Amino acid sequence: MDNIFKQQLAGLDLSGLTISNSPFTSADFPAQDAISQTLEAVWSDLFAVFTDTALEADAEDLGWGFVNLFHRAAQRKSKQLDRASDEVRALIASADGSEVHTSNLEEQIERAQAAEASMVAFEEMREVAAALYLDETHSSWKPVSSSRANHGAMLTSAVIQGRDFLKARSQSRRKALMPEGTPIIFAGGRTKQDCTEDAKAFANNVWATLDKVHNSVADIVLIHGGDGKGADRLAASWAERRGVAQLTFSLDRHLGARAGFKRNEQMLGLAPRYVIAFPGNGVLERLVIEAKRRRITVVDRRGPLGVSPKTKPADKDS
Repeated sequence: MDNIFKQQLAGLDLSGLTISNSPFTSADFPAQDAISQTLEAVWSDLFAVFTDTALEADAEDLGWGFVNLFHRAAQRKSKQLDRASDEVRALIASADGSEVHTSNLEEQIERAQAAEASMVAFEEMREVAAALYLDETHSSWKPVSSSRANHGAMLTSAVIQGRDFLKARSQSRRKALMPEGTPIIFAGGRTKQDCTEDAKAFANNVWATLDKVHNSVADIVLIHGGDGKGADRLAASWAERRGVAQLTFSLDRHLGARAGFKRNEQMLGLAPRYVIAFPGNGVLERLVIEAKRRRITVVDRRGPLGVSPKTKPADKDS
């Protein structure tokens, strides 16, 4: 359960120190079946209270907060792990071979192992709750301003913020913030459809396009803007269902009108295999132009209801 900390220790000079096993094992935490059954029961009872009441419209926000409880608990354990890891590195750097120093080092290592095991356990609970959220709202759950790393599942369903990814890459820190795979950019705006049938057709075209690309690129890492509405939301839900890691580049509002172009630059800087383009604004058009200039293949779906612009109206249903 404590693979990340072991990787950190492997790169340090431990001067012959023998590292004991983690103070916790999987048997010390709630079983996966128990977690799933309990959270499903709580979720079902909670939302049954709001169904057909004046508070039903607020159910999605409450569901988001329910998942966030476990995410925040995992974050607290992650910070404890970071502090203990820093202390371990400091103690190793100042090693004097004394019994007191060795005892302090062993204590900090054990503290780091315990924090990591608890962090992974809380992340597993969050993932169960996030799956319930997806089923209820048809939307991928993601935190407001942090990454949703999933250490125990090797980044499956992870949602990593672009700023965290770029920082991790510059520091050569792979850990859970460096999804390995083939980058695929997805871009699309908030388009309003004329009717429910058109909205469903658009959503189906988004998923069908992503499935087609995924069939060609098995190790896809989906890169998008992380917008909670419109095409990004559809793409995020697809990635969640398919167990695909997501890398989201939110707009930096401090850049004003340049924010969208800066995001384009960051995403294209990852050398994606494809850019999947659905209808959007002028910033998206510039993304397509720049991708073609860099000889990146563009899967163009900017036509009506998310079809290829080359599709003739008579062929739209084919």
